[in-house]
Amino acid sequence: MDTKKYSEKRRIGNIGEDIVAMFLVKQGYRILDRNYLKKWGEIDLILEIDNLIRFVEVKTQVTRENKAKDVSRNVSRDCFTVSDFQMLVSRETLDDDIYRPEDNVHYWKQKRLIRAIETYLMERNIDENKEWQIDVVTVKIDFPNKTAIIKHIENVVFDV
Repeated sequence: MDTKKYSEKRRIGNIGEDIVAMFLVKQGYRILDRNYLKKWGEIDLILEIDNLIRFVEVKTQVTRENKAKDVSRNVSRDCFTVSDFQMLVSRETLDDDIYRPEDNVHYWKQKRLIRAIETYLMERNIDENKEWQIDVVTVKIDFPNKTAIIKHIENVVFDV
């Protein structure tokens, strides 16, 4: 993969993670960890609410209008503060979009995520009976209008 293109995707992904983290904190979640990284997988956000650990995979997409204007090339965390964005909760159904960012949580990604979760729980000496779940949160960012549409898919069950 082209390094320049990867860096652009990473910058946009980081902004998406920042937006989702702020959104979930406003919903009452407490951040335990971010970007937990092992060579076999990464967990974007680890949060807790109501004594339940949530391992969150964040998928970020910029709106088509942004792509047409190539706005994303000049995007960095320094350009926008997360509080600049108006966050909207998506009420869309599964069939509303042709492309859905959550579809990028492929089988291999699921396996790596599960392995990273197991490692995290062991390293942190978290009781094996502690309840946890995996959530996928998608965020569609419209940089010119400073809006972010967030869809929170809770308790995703993988067939791994």
